[in-house]
Amino acid sequence: MLLTLSTTHRPATDLGYLLVKHPERVHTFDLSTGTATVLYPQADEQRCTMALLLEVDPRRLVDGKAEGQLNQYVNDRPYAASSLLAAALNRVFRTAARGVSKDRPELAATAIPLEVRVPVLRAKGGLALAERLFTPLGWTLAGSALPLDEARPEWGDSRYLDLTLSGQVRLADALNHLYVLLPVLDDAKHYWVAPDEIEKLLRAGEGWLSAHPERPLIIRRYLAHSRALAERADEQLAPLAEAAADDSVAEHAAEKPKPLNLVRRAAVLAALAETGAARVLDLGCGGGALLGDLMKDQRYTEIVGADVSPRALELAERRLRLHRLPDRQRARISLVQSALTYVDERLRGYDAAVLMEVIEHLDLPRLPALCAAVFGDARPGAVIVTTPNVEYNVRYEHLPEGEHRHDDHRFEWTRAEFARWCDEVAAEYGYTVALRGVGDPDPEVGTPTQLALFTKATTATEAAA
Repeated sequence: MLLTLSTTHRPATDLGYLLVKHPERVHTFDLSTGTATVLYPQADEQRCTMALLLEVDPRRLVDGKAEGQLNQYVNDRPYAASSLLAAALNRVFRTAARGVSKDRPELAATAIPLEVRVPVLRAKGGLALAERLFTPLGWTLAGSALPLDEARPEWGDSRYLDLTLSGQVRLADALNHLYVLLPVLDDAKHYWVAPDEIEKLLRAGEGWLSAHPERPLIIRRYLAHSRALAERADEQLAPLAEAAADDSVAEHAAEKPKPLNLVRRAAVLAALAETGAARVLDLGCGGGALLGDLMKDQRYTEIVGADVSPRALELAERRLRLHRLPDRQRARISLVQSALTYVDERLRGYDAAVLMEVIEHLDLPRLPALCAAVFGDARPGAVIVTTPNVEYNVRYEHLPEGEHRHDDHRFEWTRAEFARWCDEVAAEYGYTVALRGVGDPDPEVGTPTQLALFTKATTATEAAA
C-alpha cells in the first residue's frame, strides 16, 4: 500500500528535515506486519514528494491463528490503506508527528502547503464520510471511488477510494490527522485494541479531536466499537471541548479552510521563535492549548502557564497529562493561579510572555493595571499580544451587527485602536512594537486577528547588569 506526501514550500527539500528522513536515501523499517520503505520520487527546490510504501506480509498477520482459513492470507490488507498504514506512519515518523525538528524548529511550528495522496484507501462510508472527517481540519478533498471492475462499469463502485488531500497544514498535525482518521475510515483495527489505545488517540487528537463535529464517530470507530473504551475516551475529551469553546460559534463558522484558533497559535509560535526565547510565560493560558504546543518544542526549557481560573488550570493539567510525563519533561512546565491585573513576583525575569486572546476579556478600566503588572513589573524580554479585529466581524454572516465574537468579550478593537494602544504601551514601558495580521486578509477589513510583538528596549542599567 502507498501514501505520498508533497509540499511546494520553498525550499521544498526542507520536508526531509521535518520528516527526519534524508531525501537522497532510501529508508527501510522492519515492522510486525511487514516492511515499510520511505523514499523521495521527487526532491527539488520547487516540489518535494515523500512516498511511504508498506509491504504487508499476510503470514505475519495470521500470527498462528486460524491458519486453516484461506481468507486470512488472501485479502486486501497488502494493497488497501488501512489501520496498518496508520501504524506504519506512527512508527516511521514518530518524531515528526510530535512537531519536533532539530534543524527546522520554526518550520515545524508553521503551516505549510501539503498534499497527501492515498491511491487505494479502504473507506467504509465513502468520499462523503472522508469529507466529513477531513474538511473541518482545513483539508480540501479530491477523489473518487474505484470501480469494482473497470471492464464492467455496470457493477458499480467498490468501497475503495483514490483520495487526495490538500491544505495549508502543520506537518505534525497532518500526520496525526492521518494516524487517527485512516483507521476510522477503514473501520477495522487489525490488531488487539487495548485500553492504551485511548492514550494514543488523545495524544494524536490533541488540539483538534475534542472540537471535531464527528468526534463520537471517530472515537467509536478508532476504538473498534468498544463501548467501554469509547465512553472513557469521551469523558476525557469532553472537558477539552469546553475549553475550546473560547472561540465563538460565529468565528468558527468562517474559519475555512483552517480553523482560526490553529492559525493564531501558529502565528504566536512563529513570533516566539523570532525572539529566541527559552523561558516563556503563557498568561491567561486557559485550557492549555498553547502550552501543549510549547511542550513539543525542546527549545523552551521553562514554561509557565498562568490563569486566574482554577477550572482552566485543571483543564490544562488534564490536557497536558502532567502526571504521566517523565520527570525531565514535567520539570519544564508549571501552572500557577495568578490574576494578571496584580503584580506577581513569580512572573518576573522571563524571556517572553504571551497574552493570546486575553486583553479583550478585561474591562477597559482594568487594562492599565494589566500593563503595569506585565510590562512594568514582570517585564519579559518580549511580549506577544493577540486580539480580535472588530472590523472583520462583518464577514461573520451569523454574527448580529454590533455584537462581539464571544459573550465574555468586554471590547473588540479596530486596527487603528489596537495600534494606538500598542504605541502608548511601548512608549510608557520602554518597548518597541511590530504589528501584523493573523488569518486570511480581506482587502477591506483586514485579517480576523491582530498580533503585536513587543520587544524590550534594553536600558543602560539593564545592559550593565
